[in-house]
Amino acid sequence: MDQGARDRQPHGGFLPSRASFPTDYTEVPLSDNRKEKVSMVSLGCPKNLVDAEIMLGFLDREGYEITTDEKDADIIIVNTCSFIKEAKQESVDAILDLADRKHDGRCRLLIVTGCLPQRYQEELCRELPEVDIFIGTGDYPRIAEIIAEKHGTAEQLRYIGDPNFIYDEESPRLKSTPVYSAYLKIAEGCSNCCSYCVIPSLRGAYRSRPVEALVTEARRLVAGGARELNLIAQDVTNYGTDLAGKPSLEELIRQLAKIEDLHWIRILYAYPNGITDGLIQLIKEEKKVCKYLDIPLQHISDPVLARMNRRSTSAEIRTLLEKLRGEIPDIALRTSLIVGFPGETEDDFKKLLQFVEETQFDRLGVFCYSREEGTPAAEMTDQVSERTKRERYKKIMKAQSRLSFKRNRRLVGKVEEVIVEGYSEETELLLKGRSSRQAPDIDGQVYVTAGNANVGDIVRLKITDSSDYDLIGEILEESHD
Repeated sequence: MDQGARDRQPHGGFLPSRASFPTDYTEVPLSDNRKEKVSMVSLGCPKNLVDAEIMLGFLDREGYEITTDEKDADIIIVNTCSFIKEAKQESVDAILDLADRKHDGRCRLLIVTGCLPQRYQEELCRELPEVDIFIGTGDYPRIAEIIAEKHGTAEQLRYIGDPNFIYDEESPRLKSTPVYSAYLKIAEGCSNCCSYCVIPSLRGAYRSRPVEALVTEARRLVAGGARELNLIAQDVTNYGTDLAGKPSLEELIRQLAKIEDLHWIRILYAYPNGITDGLIQLIKEEKKVCKYLDIPLQHISDPVLARMNRRSTSAEIRTLLEKLRGEIPDIALRTSLIVGFPGETEDDFKKLLQFVEETQFDRLGVFCYSREEGTPAAEMTDQVSERTKRERYKKIMKAQSRLSFKRNRRLVGKVEEVIVEGYSEETELLLKGRSSRQAPDIDGQVYVTAGNANVGDIVRLKITDSSDYDLIGEILEESHD
């Protein structure tokens, strides 16, 4: 690294040994009539992205100008994730990379927000003097006020309170996703207390947002052009259990389905123990609900599930999946799995691999277990070696690649609804989009070889070919509308 970078010695904290930058830089004074420009980099999951949009909303309301060009920004904010080791590394790498902007002569403040400072405030303040302000997950609505407090002091500031913030329908939000699609965060925090997970300590206990507030926000998002709403929370199926009257997820979805011009409602992060017969029937019968369900199962071996403190048994999981496929034969099922959990034996893994082969999920993500300090799993004996984790990861992914190709081939010749997202990155001769069977960013795409449509149109498309993760097809009509 240039600009007089210096090496730091390895230490006992979570940060890697790495090079960094000196904290001296030339601050460019602002003219009286120029608004300060803010750029946001959001890492991690869609729930984090919504937090970033809320912070941008507060800053926009206070008169800051938002830019997507970090080189042109007076203030750069990195909204971080610290769920697993790889997410922490990505966050630290992004912070160090963006610290370079403080030496370009434009950036005067580097701010780090979110889960990483919420979890590691002492270590970060000590190891990252390049950062001017740290803000935890409970202080997002104060971001403009905090920036104002930084004026006139060279001291590094940190605001890490209790993780109890949850935005409401009155909170300003500057949406960063394409106009036709939006995430709707229906709850914050988590109370499931899986033995490997740090989320409850970073985000607090599970807190649902009222139905009325969610419908109000949803109407505003649809009025702004959203055709698709993706419902998110740490556990969407736990929705309403903490509210007066205990409204259910089904009740919320029925209210959302009444919104005119809303076309797709997608359910993400549905825990298996919370998927009721009523929810299954709603997915089956309500036309606006995508025939798609994301169910984080994590494992299938009962001993591993028990050590994970999961609430479903292998038999219950299999019964649920059989019921879903029986009631909704064309449903697209996504799951996520963890390999290498403490005590996972070769027999446990073989059961998991066999389960993947038998179930044939349409979409599947795999994580190598990450030993996170402060969790019960980190203290368990029989930790699995990194080499074994990687070997098991590769075996699952190899199997899933073959199975995904097989599942996609079954769609060839069928007609699917597809939302058009624009031109392909490879060539402007092809449009690209997603079917109702594909969630944003994680589930592959549909490439359109014939027909025309505008971005955001929902069209009927005949599938003519497929690959491991993507589909190819021809538009049958200009637009669904």
